[in-house]
Amino acid sequence: MDFSLGQDRQMLVDSLRRFLADKMPFAVRKSAAFEAPGWSRALWNELAELGAIGALFDESVGGFGGSPFDVGVVFGEIGRALLTGPWLGTLQAGHVLAAAGHTDDLAALIDGSVVIGYAEEEADTWFDPAAITTRAVAAGESWVLDGAKTVVGYAGSVDRLLVVAQAEAGLSTFLVERDAPGLDVRDYLIIDGGSAGDVTFAATPAVLVGAAGAAGPVIEQARALGLVALAWEGVAVMDVLRDQTLDYLRTRKQFGIAIGKFQALQHRMATAALEIEQARSAAINAADRYRGTRIERERAASAAKATIGKAGSLIAEEAIQMHGGIGMTWELALSHYAKRLVMIGHELGDEDHHLARYIALGREFADARI
Repeated sequence: MDFSLGQDRQMLVDSLRRFLADKMPFAVRKSAAFEAPGWSRALWNELAELGAIGALFDESVGGFGGSPFDVGVVFGEIGRALLTGPWLGTLQAGHVLAAAGHTDDLAALIDGSVVIGYAEEEADTWFDPAAITTRAVAAGESWVLDGAKTVVGYAGSVDRLLVVAQAEAGLSTFLVERDAPGLDVRDYLIIDGGSAGDVTFAATPAVLVGAAGAAGPVIEQARALGLVALAWEGVAVMDVLRDQTLDYLRTRKQFGIAIGKFQALQHRMATAALEIEQARSAAINAADRYRGTRIERERAASAAKATIGKAGSLIAEEAIQMHGGIGMTWELALSHYAKRLVMIGHELGDEDHHLARYIALGREFADARI
């Protein structure tokens, strides 16, 4: 199997890498990521012009790519640059809009003129959409929402929210204006950069996206694509941590020689390198299996996320430990990459959640074959 990116994707990677290296050096990133609103709207618009947002969506709905591998390479460069912004929410919300045929809203999302966040999780859902309690009630030809969502990415600074709620017919999705009556956001910065918010709805006007009660399969697909994106981002962050640690081992001296000469540290780096390649294989497999059957897609996505969680914890810990005390300092980029890697391990479900889900899906697959 050929795992090369291909000429078009490699050109996208090269252009994004050059652009972000120029526009988002580490010093600029620290300022943008840890000051309200936690991201740069101006940079977002420039990346939209460059085609980074459009690359997340298929040409049939106005994008420039849309395959899981296109999504993967974009998120890989996001990870390499430690770029903050509502990328994951945009990906999931855009997938829902595309599935529902909301091409006008999606076009505004792709060109950067409108930023749409994604609000699904609640305090007690634990990544189970069936546990969602936010209610949607029809009010004539329109809808109103009541309920609450937690840790919604960039909730305080997006223009609209794509909200998953329970209607009488079942799970449904809705677009809500950020300044809609009855909508309240308590936003905050998060430890790896960027921001999130807790959102409450009180008879908040909303627009139905797609058919009422038909959102279950669509949001499951959107989550799987989000898992592919996080897997590729996680691998890119691990690559940076590995390279920075190797550079340090080659230059830091103790007892008159570079500490990279010590066999114990060489063994630890070899283990780290093997774990990264295992994670890379899982990320590639998740992108490849996304177009397969539901069971294939979901098992591969959960396998990748569990692998990223396990490998990511190891790589973050090893990178910091091999740097010693300096590895924890704010001034060193490595500590920020380590924080981001730990956070990726928990987004859309942690290692334990996805390992259990992978086992359950395996049983479901086995039962289907009987």
